[in-house]
Amino acid sequence: MNITPWLFGLLAAFLSGSIPFAVLIGHAKGINIRQHGSGNPGATNLGRAVGKKWGLFCFVLDVLKGLLPVLLFGRLIELGVSASPAMQWVSVAVAAVAGHIFSPWLGFKGGKGVATGLGATLGLFPIVTLPGGIAFALWYAVAKLSGYVGLASVIAAASLPVSTFFNAQRLGLTAPQTTVFTLLTATLAALVIFRHRGNLARLRAGIEPKAQWTQRGQ
Repeated sequence: MNITPWLFGLLAAFLSGSIPFAVLIGHAKGINIRQHGSGNPGATNLGRAVGKKWGLFCFVLDVLKGLLPVLLFGRLIELGVSASPAMQWVSVAVAAVAGHIFSPWLGFKGGKGVATGLGATLGLFPIVTLPGGIAFALWYAVAKLSGYVGLASVIAAASLPVSTFFNAQRLGLTAPQTTVFTLLTATLAALVIFRHRGNLARLRAGIEPKAQWTQRGQ
């Protein structure tokens, strides 16, 4: 089995995910985003520091850096370069999210992986695209109702492998394929939840701040 395309896909996805758009945009606006707000180099914190439109722009870029490498590797699979398409494809998605969370450009300390994870899951068409959309809708609903983006991110991430399992059943995937997609999306979810452990600790302590955009009139 030629694993070279897969290894290249993993590396490309990790490097794509590792691009710290929030930090780059922050520098362009004259600030170090890691010294503002929560210090997290992500779209939400950037939006607090330099404005909502820049936060939204960063969110879109973070989605794309997860989406594009997964879509491109999916195209390679269509061309027949992969002997284990399910496992390799989802592992490329996980690599993109890992690149964002453990960015080598930031001393292996990156963002929390929500936007990049959304892009990566949308790229796994059609098996994880619908679960990714469900997770995003759930994220928005929980964030808007509770005001806590961290809580919404954890709940949305936890829903991903569950909805992936049922969607794989709906699409008629084999048991091994279903297992691969479910376990590897569970790995992706675990990465996101791990990065939100601080938010969970602050929630338990009652000191987690609510996001301004979730409040009425924002």
